[in-house]
Amino acid sequence: MESPQPPEDTLEGIAALITSNKKRYEQLVQEQKELAACRDDRRDLTQQFKERFAKGTAALKEDQRSYRDQLENETARLNAMKVQESELMKEIQRVKAALKEEEELNNYLKQQTEVFAAVPEKNVVFKGSTGEDADATFEMNPRVVYPMEGGTALITFEEEVVATKILTRKKHQVDLGSDCSITVEARPVQLMVPKLVEIDSEVCSQRILISNLPKMDIVPLLDKLEIHFSKKKNGGGEVDTCEMLPDSGTVVLTFLENNIARGLTDKEYHEVQLPQKHRVRVTPFLNGKITNLKTKMLVCPRTLLLTQIPDVMEQETLQDLLEIHFQKSSNGGGEIEAFLYNPLGQQSISALFESVSPKRKKEK
Repeated sequence: MESPQPPEDTLEGIAALITSNKKRYEQLVQEQKELAACRDDRRDLTQQFKERFAKGTAALKEDQRSYRDQLENETARLNAMKVQESELMKEIQRVKAALKEEEELNNYLKQQTEVFAAVPEKNVVFKGSTGEDADATFEMNPRVVYPMEGGTALITFEEEVVATKILTRKKHQVDLGSDCSITVEARPVQLMVPKLVEIDSEVCSQRILISNLPKMDIVPLLDKLEIHFSKKKNGGGEVDTCEMLPDSGTVVLTFLENNIARGLTDKEYHEVQLPQKHRVRVTPFLNGKITNLKTKMLVCPRTLLLTQIPDVMEQETLQDLLEIHFQKSSNGGGEIEAFLYNPLGQQSISALFESVSPKRKKEK
């Protein structure tokens, strides 16, 4: 138990109070020192925090600036990559277009190879001249069908000068005997002939062209060919048609399926029993399409047309009298090479005009 405090009005009480206040003062001074030290620590911490905050703010600003620079660099890099990608896509498109052109050229060359392979073997003699033109051109000898009405005649003289004189006179009175005569009119013959013909050709997938055939009757020949190429063991298939091309000595054979012709043309030569074994050549059949056609009018220099010929006597007699009249030099005529007469009232007939060698010009 604590001893009782003396009364404050006594000396002992006052001394005790002084001692107690002194201890409290010392305690307060100590607490003040501690508070001051704590304040200083807080100030130091605050200063350190301010310094760290300033450093953090500066670092954050630096990071933001670096991020902006990096973002700008990446954006510029991305834009450059987009431009590069666009250029690459354009280059890819150009390469694809070039590749497509190369493929088309390759297919065209393959087609041309098949086209050249499709031409039957035939001995030819070159009589023209060479040049540096890129495109291959061929001269054509036109065959023109000329329709003749009734009451007309076509007459071809051996000399152009004779035809010119007959046309200059125009009207001609022809003596038929027995005080009978007729008047005919001479007109020039104008023909429309091709000046330029461009043809695109392609290989038919169902037809073949058979050449190098022996001389024999057409019907048994076609039967033998159809039988041979209809058999699968010979590389053939079901045949649709088999026909001889006029004036060519070749046969066109058509299959029902598309995949038969190619195999036969790849082999090219085939042994066929006709009735003896005979080696025939099988080449692709070409389908042609005219893509460009230019024509010109051509006046026949030695042929002219006689019109207004009445039907007054038999055809042969009247034709002979007309020929005799225009052969006489006294009538302005000359030697006749060809004469074709179509009587009045007859159906229209057709005359065939062909061009021949310049050494001997003829009009048929």
